[in-house]
Amino acid sequence: MTAEVTRMKEQAPQAAAGAAARQEQALLPPVDVIEDGSGITLYADLPGVPKEGLQLRVEGDQLWIEGEAVLALPQGMEPTHAEVGLSHYRRSFTLSKELDAEKIGAEFSHGVLRVRIPKAEHAQPRRIAVQVS
Repeated sequence: MTAEVTRMKEQAPQAAAGAAARQEQALLPPVDVIEDGSGITLYADLPGVPKEGLQLRVEGDQLWIEGEAVLALPQGMEPTHAEVGLSHYRRSFTLSKELDAEKIGAEFSHGVLRVRIPKAEHAQPRRIAVQVS
């Protein structure tokens, strides 16, 4: 049994590396999630991504944020050192049934994407009138 567990542990990183190589590598943008009574707001940091390079989409119950950063260099110049070698951002979120994916709104300014996802009507807090008899 010990030999089998050791073999599985040795094969796991190789299998994971093969699966990752099949998918395009991407940076995971940092995202702040803020919830209030009427929905949630996501703030995603996407430095270097122009509006034209930004894609926001909903597929089923998944919200996808993708962006392609552009580094503008003067003609004939190349970077001699790069801290980050990737220029593609990708992040996904699973949307709960309490959120209304049909009413998602987004704004993009200075490299920060703000996504507002309101709660569905049935999940909104509501006041119940109490009648006095």
